[in-house]
Amino acid sequence: MRRSLRTAAVATAAAAALLMTGCSAGTSHDSGDTNQKVNLTYWAWAPNLDKVVDIWNKSHPNIHVTVNKQDGGDPAVTKLLTAIKAGSGAPDLMQVEYQKLPTLVAADALADLSKTDAVKTKSHFSDGVWSSVTLGGDALYAIPQDTGPMMFFYRADVFDKLGLSVPSTWDEYAADARAIHEADPSVYLGTFSSNDAGWFTGLSQQAGASWWGIDGDAWSVDIDKAPTQKVAKYWGGLVQEGVINNKPMYTPEWNTALNTGKEVGWLSAVWAPGVLSGNAGDTAGKWKVAPMPQWDASNPATGNWGGSSTGVTSQSKHVDAAVKFATWLNTDPEAVKALVTTAGIYPADNAAAKQALSKAPDFFSNQPDFYDVAAKVAKTVNPFTYGPNVNVAYSAYNDDFAKAAQSKQQSAFLDAVTQMQKTTTADLKKSGFTVK
Repeated sequence: MRRSLRTAAVATAAAAALLMTGCSAGTSHDSGDTNQKVNLTYWAWAPNLDKVVDIWNKSHPNIHVTVNKQDGGDPAVTKLLTAIKAGSGAPDLMQVEYQKLPTLVAADALADLSKTDAVKTKSHFSDGVWSSVTLGGDALYAIPQDTGPMMFFYRADVFDKLGLSVPSTWDEYAADARAIHEADPSVYLGTFSSNDAGWFTGLSQQAGASWWGIDGDAWSVDIDKAPTQKVAKYWGGLVQEGVINNKPMYTPEWNTALNTGKEVGWLSAVWAPGVLSGNAGDTAGKWKVAPMPQWDASNPATGNWGGSSTGVTSQSKHVDAAVKFATWLNTDPEAVKALVTTAGIYPADNAAAKQALSKAPDFFSNQPDFYDVAAKVAKTVNPFTYGPNVNVAYSAYNDDFAKAAQSKQQSAFLDAVTQMQKTTTADLKKSGFTVK
């Protein structure tokens, strides 16, 4: 089957037109007999998930789940696609990053759960997160597990010393960046990171971007549109002005800058405390968190940086049992609390997250309401549709924005967005997808 036809199957979820083979995957359910004993396999990479699953196995003797630890990211996806193509060896369940879902859907690797009880979990999640597992349509390919709502982390002591207010808009962020750099030219409020496509995706998502879309029986690529252009122009302007650094994150230089007070802000996600405690331990108790600066303060929004879901594979013979487990894993208060305490994730389930995360991270012991801020922000995640060639778009980002950051020219940032659009579109067409 051509991939463009499988893409049409995805599109019908949105258009409700016709069903192709992939969308029928979730209709071959098990009997649903609670006395039927089944064994399920679950490929995942989050730490200590087996301990969480032990809780399930002890209380659900008829549905036993075995965790098979995998490498995350592309290796896990490649392994699953190989098993699907071979027609054997695929697990019943798979931990899937949101940006990888379209790739697996296009390969008919995931069951459509829209006719199962999985749809009843929708109320547990924000609209933005839910759209990530539906591809913006009516089909349902996974149940959200964890998420990475983006927030603004800043050195409260530096802001207090300079008499600066925490920025609520991007104009205010730029003003603070200028004031901080003017007070000490060796200090920056942040950096533009040309090696973190997921970071830039989240910033674009906040601005209202959705880089892919489903249009009838075709994919569309919408990277080079106003929202992403606005984000690129903004950061290109700050880099050209010299008030924001242009060095990549996650380098020894960046780590040192955080720890020595040369970088006093970080636009990151809810999981940032773990990174800060490891890379900037000397600054514990000096940081605080706030919502992201806004393009429109009257309409708060944010993007995601990271997160994953639990999907049921198209080759599972026990879809209903798998859905029952996946629902428990990601929405049951006991399970979600275990995910937090043993796997160290930020749950996608809004209510369960608030219940499980009652104490601020140790690194933010000076801000007891840390998770209250996070919970409020998590509800404002904008919808975003990923496409089947995220890896190509992300690689293009790394290549094109590395050149832009090095040039320090605002125009080069806009050119990088255009080039990303061209590269991503050309790859979709070359791979056999219908592109409109």
